Amino acid sequence: MNLNTPSKTILVAPLNWGLGHATRCIPIIKALQENNFIPIIASDGNALDLLKKEFPYLKFLELPSYEIEYAKNGRYFKWKLLKNCPKIIEAILEEKKLVKKWIKKHDIDGIISDNRLGVFSKKVPSVFITHQLNVMTGNTTWLSSILHQNIIKKYTECWVPDNEGELNLAGELSHLKNHDLNIRYIGPLSRMHYKKTEKKYDLMILLSGPEPQRSMLEEKLKKEILHYNGNVLFIKGIIEKEQKKEQTENVTFYNFMHSRQLEQALNESNIILCRSGYTSIMDLAKLNKKAFFIPTPGQYEQLYLAKKLKKEGLVPFATQDNFCIENLDEIDNYKGLSEIKSSNNWNEIFNVFI
Repeated sequence: MNLNTPSKTILVAPLNWGLGHATRCIPIIKALQENNFIPIIASDGNALDLLKKEFPYLKFLELPSYEIEYAKNGRYFKWKLLKNCPKIIEAILEEKKLVKKWIKKHDIDGIISDNRLGVFSKKVPSVFITHQLNVMTGNTTWLSSILHQNIIKKYTECWVPDNEGELNLAGELSHLKNHDLNIRYIGPLSRMHYKKTEKKYDLMILLSGPEPQRSMLEEKLKKEILHYNGNVLFIKGIIEKEQKKEQTENVTFYNFMHSRQLEQALNESNIILCRSGYTSIMDLAKLNKKAFFIPTPGQYEQLYLAKKLKKEGLVPFATQDNFCIENLDEIDNYKGLSEIKSSNNWNEIFNVFI
């Protein structure tokens, strides 16, 4: 973009569902700044808090919460979401009203929505970010996918954070055989950078995601690591005002870490234990990491990704109920993740706003 042209203001709105949507927007927000755009960030809850810590000098707006909660029993996850549908629809309608008001009030020239269904306008170019062109929901996948694709159609473009060809991370999730969507594959997104550094931790546990499943896994893993011989870094994934650090024998606990601190810790760790969320997979691939996955119970997308990567001989996984610390020995039999080269040509990608 020509630096002499007036800066355009872009609203960036990630969904608050775990931290993945927010963290994968970090490289986009930085790229907007580097290309003479002015980002305004809109979200809610932990996602908003995390981005405030990353970009304390930017303008922030609060969107209504979708109030997404996981069922304690993964089998009821889909039904829990359906039960919450009225609240989600109410939030989407409120989003639409707010966006309409903000476009005038803040002179917004474009929109980037990461899975926020009401953040859209016909008056300015509107982009939707998703790696789920197919939405895995078990025997209702065909229906949830059609509904999602119909939502995507109204946007100017759909950015998919994956590669278009056979060498990709998300497989069937991010690739359709037949479609009439305006899709742009922008390549995997990660805020991380690989550094060759001395290893400080034998195991890093990285938690995230909505409650109560995050807490349930935390409690389980606290018991399991009592049987682990080696230095452990345990990131709980709780975004609070102040960072807290605790040391218990061979385990170092943090409630959360900022991006640079997390990047350093990941590079200093031999193996990673975490959910098989797509953002985590993109980050670990960027860092060439060996990992073990525990998919969130009932979340078909995470189970699909875990099965795909195990089948490809890259990363083993276990269900939350069946996991035990001895499972980590399986990692030696797998290659680990490695970066899929892609060119995030931001100058070309941001042409949609010009």
